[in-house]
Amino acid sequence: MPPAAAASQEESLHSLYVAHHGWLQGWLRQRLDNRDEAADLAQDTFVNVISAGVAARIQEPRPFLATVARRLLIQQHRRRLLERAYLDTLAALPAELAPSPEQRLIALQSLQVLDHVLDCLPARAREVFLLAQLEGLTHAQISTRLGISLATLKRDLALALGRCFLLELAP
Repeated sequence: MPPAAAASQEESLHSLYVAHHGWLQGWLRQRLDNRDEAADLAQDTFVNVISAGVAARIQEPRPFLATVARRLLIQQHRRRLLERAYLDTLAALPAELAPSPEQRLIALQSLQVLDHVLDCLPARAREVFLLAQLEGLTHAQISTRLGISLATLKRDLALALGRCFLLELAP
């Protein structure tokens, strides 16, 4: 990015932050009833805007920021549900089979990343993957249940497995 464009992007982001950070934090505080969480999510919202590099192109800042923040709220809620389900499952295990705190953290982080990867898949590919991996259905059973050809099923499954494989390669 040329220096002038970078400076313009930085100036746009600064203006956006100064003009709307307080409003966004208040908006989040009303929904969360927690000042600290609202502050964290407001910061995360601006981090997403920085990462996307779109600050200079935002025409309606408050609706845009509210949409980004709402998505972050949904992601946070999903993470908490996933964590609660995992911890409930662990609580049901006999003590001698329970993983160490480090293993729990690694497993929970892996589940969160996998959840994100699956969420980014097209709906049918996600469903094919879950039917094959969690329910243990055969290709023929999945094809019949979803009313798709075996070729389509294999393409969807390859997409899902490919994304999971890339996950393993990530540091």
